[in-house]
Amino acid sequence: MKIPLNSHLIFASFILLMGCVNSSTQEGKMQPPSGYWNETTMKIAYGLGTLKLIDRNPVVPDDLEAVENITYKTVDTVSLALDIYQKKEVGRYPKPAMIFIHGGAWKGGKRSDYLPYLIDYARKGYVAITISYRLSRVAKFPAAVQDVNCAVKWVKAHADIYGIDPKRIVLIGGSAGGHLSMMVGYGGDDPMFEQDCPFEEDSSVKAIVNLYGPTDLTTDEAKDRNEPISFIGSPYEEKPDLYRKASPRFYITAAAPPTLIFHGTIDSVVPVSQSDSLAVWLEEAGVPHSYHRLKGWPHTMDLAVKVNEYCQHYIDAFLEEYL
Repeated sequence: MKIPLNSHLIFASFILLMGCVNSSTQEGKMQPPSGYWNETTMKIAYGLGTLKLIDRNPVVPDDLEAVENITYKTVDTVSLALDIYQKKEVGRYPKPAMIFIHGGAWKGGKRSDYLPYLIDYARKGYVAITISYRLSRVAKFPAAVQDVNCAVKWVKAHADIYGIDPKRIVLIGGSAGGHLSMMVGYGGDDPMFEQDCPFEEDSSVKAIVNLYGPTDLTTDEAKDRNEPISFIGSPYEEKPDLYRKASPRFYITAAAPPTLIFHGTIDSVVPVSQSDSLAVWLEEAGVPHSYHRLKGWPHTMDLAVKVNEYCQHYIDAFLEEYL
């Protein structure tokens, strides 16, 4: 029997409403925002205007100071830059810093992608920093890890100038940016990642925030994807050792920084199993961590207003505890 059009709309509205329940608090905790059955229903919700996205290009407010296009490293004629955002204040005192690392499958993206977070966290009292790194079309692994590693060293070397507490630095990133955050946070002292950097400071950090980043590139669902192959520069069968060296899981020790994890269960780019395993490995190593497994949310889920609010709520709480 053919279902009348209005019945289709009623049914679709029911599905979408299931994914549009606002986050609430229960016993002082923010509850995860209700997700969607799949990416199709999420796209329908967006098309109908029931799924609100954050403003990805907000205006920098007058109470913030932005220092942009600071070259932190030059290698092979490639200049890499970073931007710094913080409150305008009379006099400066050491503040914690958050270094944001953009995603884009290691081959795309740009440091300004994190502008909404930069503004929010600068207004919360952090020195918010975003960096560029060599993409895979420019240089293969370990180039990007070396760049992020050097950026941390640069921040520590210039901490006094920008009012940064070098002992309270956080690495945060999504997707490829989450991966690079973990690579440096867990394995930054590996000699492989310390090349082409003139600063003597170490690259240790106080905490890591990983949003849906890949943790183990040697798994079947990871090693055969085009993105890791492009990042490494060779198929897994040719250089399995490099895939292992490019996987954060193999650098986890008891000394690893506290780690906060966010991942959606319908992520079709980086399977949620990557973060499921990460939580197990951190637990086994005795590393303080917190894992938010958001049911019914896809990759880049924090572009949704309600997911972004949820993530920031728990980032704030996590950093308050561990910084």
